[in-house]
Amino acid sequence: MTTARVAAQPDNRISLTDQILFLGQRATGAEGVVQVGWVYEHPVDDDALKRFHQHLGSGLLGRRVERSPLPFGRHRWVKVEGPQAPLDIAPTRPRADLSDWLDERAQRPVDPEWGPAWHLGVLPMSDGATGVCLVASHVLIDGVGVLQTIVDAAKGDMRDFGYPPPRSRTKARGALIDARETVQAVPGIAKALVGAGKMALAQKKPAGGARTAPVPDGDRLVTAPVITMFIDAEQWDARANALGGNTHSLVAGFATRLGERMGRKGPDGSVMLNIPMSTRGEDDDRGNAVVLTDVYVNPAGVTEDLTTVRGEIGKALKSRRETPDETLELLPLTPFIPKIAVRRGSNMVFAFSDMPVSCSNLGDLDPAVGRIDGTDAEFFILRGVDGRVTKEFLERRPGLLTVVSVRHGGKVQFNIVAYRPGGENTKAEVSDLAADTLAEFGLSAEIV
Repeated sequence: MTTARVAAQPDNRISLTDQILFLGQRATGAEGVVQVGWVYEHPVDDDALKRFHQHLGSGLLGRRVERSPLPFGRHRWVKVEGPQAPLDIAPTRPRADLSDWLDERAQRPVDPEWGPAWHLGVLPMSDGATGVCLVASHVLIDGVGVLQTIVDAAKGDMRDFGYPPPRSRTKARGALIDARETVQAVPGIAKALVGAGKMALAQKKPAGGARTAPVPDGDRLVTAPVITMFIDAEQWDARANALGGNTHSLVAGFATRLGERMGRKGPDGSVMLNIPMSTRGEDDDRGNAVVLTDVYVNPAGVTEDLTTVRGEIGKALKSRRETPDETLELLPLTPFIPKIAVRRGSNMVFAFSDMPVSCSNLGDLDPAVGRIDGTDAEFFILRGVDGRVTKEFLERRPGLLTVVSVRHGGKVQFNIVAYRPGGENTKAEVSDLAADTLAEFGLSAEIV
């Protein structure tokens, strides 16, 4: 049964966080995407899958970005109903090609402004299994948002945020409205300017920085290796308890040790975990509703005792709740920032120079997230990846390590995206490294 919910949404301006992410992607050329996959070992209900595809085109995925007529104006969400691209059914391929097919889907372009901002594909496999893959622009939606949207679409629960259609404002009227709103925002902009000045004075390094050597073959598009591990949930919980921790600290401990093995640690030997925490509420239309918390963990002994990791996470979360993030106070300046500053600013906000390990644990999922045709998929996969990025982008970042964990269908799932500057950067290398790291915690996994 299909139902419709219309949320009160008087203001269709995108959040400043979403706008800076949009501008950052335009400035760097990178396409951050959220990717979800399902693997069915039994026959798929094709008609139900087509309905799911249709239902996805509502709520957070039923929209695109429309720019302000003013160069310093706020961009807005506009409604784009229904699927933004046809359901793409691929020719039959061997089961061994599943991981490569998921990579290929992640590299298919998405565009939050011109569309399609998301697409859904199906892969029939020669052993009778079926893969399904959703890829959406990270400007439109984050991990928690995409999970909620999938559950709504699977249940036929259609959400409408009340956005106007594209180009419903004339350029003259849009410019007038946006200019008036900019004037109203002047006090916040002035406060942000003062904060920016203080932060600039506090910077230890000169603004220009040292020139770096060009990256050989730097403009070549590359795909960072991505693997998925599935671990029995009962074994996982038993091991977490045995190490004096819980599922959150075991995820963090694994990410810390993997980061150390990949050389992502500071001068003092600690590994910086960048932990996103969702702030998404009911009828929340922000594309990215998260706050980031940095946790510095000493990797020594984490494979034998998780109490220190657990304590460090608790202290960091308490500090985040009590101390505002100074960088967020600069958000009112977003519409005025030139491209080059957006590019440099993203390095400051996400602390890429500190070689963080992005560590996200989304916990237990609604079972409906795996029932897109009305039956339970045997495997569910959630990835946060970069689409269409250059070698130079990843080398200068420098590299990356992202660990995303969820629980679904009696399994704890890890999705790992890894890239080492100057390394081989193959899936086999990442799989071996992840499996060896997991074995240090007394655990094993099925790896895709």
